[in-house]
Amino acid sequence: MGFRLGNREGRAVLVDELGDRYDLASLSRDDRLADPMAALAALDTLRAAAEGLAEATPEGAVDGSTLGPPVPRPRQCFAVGLNYRSHAEESGLDVPPAPLIFTKFPGCLVGPTADIELRAATVDYEVELVVVIGPGGRDIAAEDAWDHVAGLTIGQDISDRALQFASSPPHFDLGKSRDGYGPIGPLVVSTDLVGEPADLALSCSVNGEVRQDDRTSGLIVDVPALIEYLSGILTLLPGDLIFTGTPSGVGMADGRFLAAGDVLESTIEGLGTLRNRCV
Repeated sequence: MGFRLGNREGRAVLVDELGDRYDLASLSRDDRLADPMAALAALDTLRAAAEGLAEATPEGAVDGSTLGPPVPRPRQCFAVGLNYRSHAEESGLDVPPAPLIFTKFPGCLVGPTADIELRAATVDYEVELVVVIGPGGRDIAAEDAWDHVAGLTIGQDISDRALQFASSPPHFDLGKSRDGYGPIGPLVVSTDLVGEPADLALSCSVNGEVRQDDRTSGLIVDVPALIEYLSGILTLLPGDLIFTGTPSGVGMADGRFLAAGDVLESTIEGLGTLRNRCV
C-alpha cells in the first residue's frame, strides 16, 4: 500500500490523496511511530497504517506552514554533482568519470515552506529529486535498488557559491550546508504513488519565472546506479537521503543569484511543491 508521510510539528503524519492528515502514532497505536525517523525504519507498519486510512477519521487538512522536513534527522545525507549533462555543459565542466558525491550536513534540512536566509550575494538554487532510503544495506545490486527506497521527495540544494569555491579544490559540503540551505518535502511519497519514478518532470521558478525545467530521466547516473555505487562503499541506513543532482538553469550560469524577497518554487511531478521565501 502506498503512503505519503509528513512531519507536522515534529510528529509523523500520513496524508491521503485529498490532503487530509492522520497522526501516525494514533492510527497505528504505536507511540514510537510519532517520530518520522522511526516510521521510515518500520515500512511494513507504515504501509499497514496507510491501508487503514479509508476507515479512519482525519484530523484536518494538511497545512504546509506546519510541516517540517519529512526526514528530520538522517544519519547520512549525500548529494551528487554534475549529474545532468545540461548542467555540466552550462558549468563548463566535463561529466565526471565516476559519480561526484559530496555531503550536505543534515543540520541544514528544513521544511517545505521555510524561509531561506541569504548570508551572501551569491546564493543559488538547485531543484533535485531526493531519494529516501528504506531498508538499508551494503553492496546493493542496481536491479534490487528500488526495493531499498522508502520513497521520494523534493529537495532544494541551496548553494552559497562564494563559500563553495572559496578554496581549491572546492568544498561543496560547507557551501551547501548553511542553516536552512536544505529545504525538503513536502512529503515522502512511496514510489508506487508517483507513476514512473525514473521519469518525473521537475522544475524550479523564481518569482514565477521558470528557470529549470527537465525530467529525472535525464540523470546521467540514475537512482539504482547511485544506490549500488554508494552501498558498495558504505552501509546505507533507513532514512538516509540522496540528493540526485540538478538540471541546467541555475543562477550561477548567468549571474542571477537569489535576492531578498524572491520566492522560490520547486516542483516535481507526483511529489508536490516547495515554496521558500528568501530573506
